[in-house]
Order: sequence, then structure tokens, then C-alpha cells
Amino acid sequence: MLRLYSYFRSTSSWRVRIALNFKGLKYSIVPVHLTRDGGEQNRPEFQSVSPQGMVPVLEIEEGGTNHRLTQSMAILEYLEESHPDPALLPKDLFQRARSRQLAEIVNSSIQPLQNLSVLNKVASDLGGERESWARDFISRGLSAFERLARESAGRYAAGDQPTFADVFLVPQLFGARRFHVDLAAYPTCLAIEAACAKLEAFDAARPERQPDAET
Repeated sequence: MLRLYSYFRSTSSWRVRIALNFKGLKYSIVPVHLTRDGGEQNRPEFQSVSPQGMVPVLEIEEGGTNHRLTQSMAILEYLEESHPDPALLPKDLFQRARSRQLAEIVNSSIQPLQNLSVLNKVASDLGGERESWARDFISRGLSAFERLARESAGRYAAGDQPTFADVFLVPQLFGARRFHVDLAAYPTCLAIEAACAKLEAFDAARPERQPDAET
């Protein structure tokens, strides 16, 4: 049995939803609201599940034992190794590495800097403007993604099959729009997004299709 602790608008949770859908795995959603009443992620009962107080958390129940994994990249690697077909990493070694490289641009160079806790610190401790801060780092990261994807893209970011790179890119483009980033400079990224949108695994993972979705 698989349970995913998730927030409908969390881009990190969204990645895991895509991967679970793509692998054809059944799972239930345990909603964790990140802004209501100070954030449910800050409650002791959730922090006993996730030491960092972050989503996503994938809970795997096997033989009466519950295993919990946090961090979306670690979860995707687990799913790829435990359920290798259909694959989310290419067979070609270079494309395999490029897929991880592109995913890490989002994972380590963009997402942490647009994270809610970071934006709150920027505003409260540094007196900065949250949206401008986020928009700058998103634009830098997407510019690098765009340049590299032009070298490796087929229909998707690292060839003609969806990979980790696409799983990370699609939610990030949603995040970019939330912060009013002009996406016209990233035509390769937008073409990849359009191709992914035609896949049920990606479409079913969208925020508005989640049980905890809000308008």
C-alpha cells in the first residue's frame, strides 16, 4: 500500500504524483495544508512523519512494516528501481545523466529558493520583495534548462520518452507562472510541457485534479 502526504500546489509533491501515475501505481493522498492555521506541516504529528516538516512523504506499507521516504528525488529513484517498467530514465548513459542534470537544475537551483519558508524569511528578515526574489532565481534556472534541453530534447527533455527531467520541469513551469515569469524565452521548455500535457500521468497529477484542491 502506498500513501502520499501531499499538498495540491506543492511542486515537489506534484513530481511524485506524476511518477506514481506514470508507473501505474495505486496510492492514496494524505493532504497536508501548507498555509492553513500556520501550516499543518509544522504540527508535531506531521513532523513525526517528516523530520523536516516538508511534503512529499511516500509511505510504503510492506508486510506490516511502514517505510517512509522524503525528498522527491529520492522517492523517484526508489520508484525507478522498484518499478523499472515503464522507465523514467533513458537507457543511453549520457541521456540518463542529462535527465538527472536537468532535474537537478530544478531541484537544487530553483525550487529551494522559491520555497515558502525561504520566501517568508526573505520578506521578514531581509525586507525583500518575495515575488521579485523568486522570479530572479526561476528565470536563471529555466534559462540553463532551456539551453541544455536544446541539446538533448526529442519530444521530451532527454529524448523521445518522458524522464525525470520532464517530471521536474512541468510543475516548475506552473510555479514560474505563479510568480509571473515571462516564459516566452523558453520555447523548448514550453514544447516539452505541451507534449507532457497529452499524457494522462501528467494530466492526472495537476493541482486542480487533487482531492485537496482549492480554487
